Amino acid sequence: MTTSRRDFLRAGSLAVGGAILLPAWACNPAAKSQSGGPGLVTGLQLYSVRDEMRQDPLDTLTKLRQMGYTVVEHANYVNGKFYGWTPQEFKKVLDDLGMTMPSGHTVLGKNHWDEQTGDFTAEWKKLVEDAAYMGQEYVVSPWLDGALRQTYDDLVRFMEIFNKCGELCKQSGMRFGYHNHDFEFSEKLNDMTLWDIMMNNTDADKVVMQLDTGNMYVAGALAKDLLEKYPGRYDNIHIKDMVRTADGNSFESTIVGSGLLPMKEIADLARDSGTKLFIIEQESYQGKTPMECMEANFAAMKAWGYL
Repeated sequence: MTTSRRDFLRAGSLAVGGAILLPAWACNPAAKSQSGGPGLVTGLQLYSVRDEMRQDPLDTLTKLRQMGYTVVEHANYVNGKFYGWTPQEFKKVLDDLGMTMPSGHTVLGKNHWDEQTGDFTAEWKKLVEDAAYMGQEYVVSPWLDGALRQTYDDLVRFMEIFNKCGELCKQSGMRFGYHNHDFEFSEKLNDMTLWDIMMNNTDADKVVMQLDTGNMYVAGALAKDLLEKYPGRYDNIHIKDMVRTADGNSFESTIVGSGLLPMKEIADLARDSGTKLFIIEQESYQGKTPMECMEANFAAMKAWGYL
């Protein structure tokens, strides 16, 4: 987790259950071509190419499509637009390229819940509406502000908002999810990790946990342990490998299969425990260009049978 990533998520947040038998993206021919088996789909988190998407999103998406990517996950919904496009414009861009977007990241914050009315704000409802229009299966919040996790009671109260958001998303045929970083495993309240508190206070049919295999490693947590501890809670995960930083003091993401994590084993465990959507994410590049890395990530997942 980098400071720039945290700031990016916070900026986005200020701007802005029951099982589904057959997700819309699974019916799309482009998505099927990217399937690693019955019901399995692999895509790319566009934060991996954030600078390219900022400079020329159409050219970037076109190049990713030429590499073979047909499924993406967004990380930019600001003022009702995706990467500067209205939902109608962005959907046409993806449709024209033969791409689908089953998942997207936007931070759910305290500002999106109106305590007086006991309901979500119009801003958040619009986000959910736009996500449904885009054909998303998942609305994922990728950050939990520190003010919401000062005490055990604070966190439990906000987990009820998570459950309510799951109910809201379900009305549009979607599911609400949460994407972890490292603090969920390094911080404790009442002698329990934040992750355990979150898992124990969210309903499985309302809240999906999008496990990020790399972020948790920074805190010393292992994806295989969490997959075994909470089976069936991760039908949408981030595939992220890690290496030590150049100074040796921390970790950063790298090309899948070239780092410290047993990524093929993790992916297989996730698949066997019910994961259907695998999202590649890489935020650091070790001297290569982001697009070179995305091509290598595609090749690695294809070699493992996930593309």
